Amino acid sequence: MFSGRHPEPGHAARRATGASRVDPRRLRLRMVEGLARQLAQRGVEAPAVLAAMATVPRHLFVEEALRAHAYEDTPLPIGFGQTISQPSIVALMTAMLAPEPGMRVLEIGTGSGYQAAVLAAMGCAVFSLERMPELHTATRALLQELQLGAIRTYCRDGTRGLPLAAPFERIIVTAGGPEIPAPLLDQLAEGGILLIPVGSRPRTQRLLRVRKRQGRTDTEDLGPVIFVDLVGDHGWRH
Repeated sequence: MFSGRHPEPGHAARRATGASRVDPRRLRLRMVEGLARQLAQRGVEAPAVLAAMATVPRHLFVEEALRAHAYEDTPLPIGFGQTISQPSIVALMTAMLAPEPGMRVLEIGTGSGYQAAVLAAMGCAVFSLERMPELHTATRALLQELQLGAIRTYCRDGTRGLPLAAPFERIIVTAGGPEIPAPLLDQLAEGGILLIPVGSRPRTQRLLRVRKRQGRTDTEDLGPVIFVDLVGDHGWRH
């Protein structure tokens, strides 16, 4: 079972973007080597995903005090009661999404911004939605400072999607809901892929991959995952 973003209480301070005391490039390459082995064990080859993750500085997306652990395969706090997903779930979900350069990708749950950065490094145009105003503001500032690619961020209910910018060739949801939000299916382009954790109980989900063909959808179960709740009009009501 893979773990995504989880609530992490007591971390109100946002991560800084100063120099790290560790050698991030060496640790990043070691991380990617481990991810390649994990994906291979699942029969997944994703050279473009691994190449992107080898370039994105994950240590800048976590709190400064935790940067020595940034390239370990574990979730880490990012402040505002949230965490950054473990690298293996980012690699797996990105591989299962099968993004290609030039694609328009809708991300539900900006969080740290790391997933959006990986997609942008793969040449995608990313539209990322975050419902928490403080997290959205901090992550938008970080992404603008790092200038990692074509990423547009919005503060809004992600379960409603972004109809004015639809359709999207790919949609990725980094929070778990009780069902697939209908607006997201409506905004998925013909031939597109939607990836979302879904479960009848909070933080207990199955990762689903939905493909749209000729106006109809086919759903594939990719296995168990654990994610923070997808909150909104078409998700959990908190």
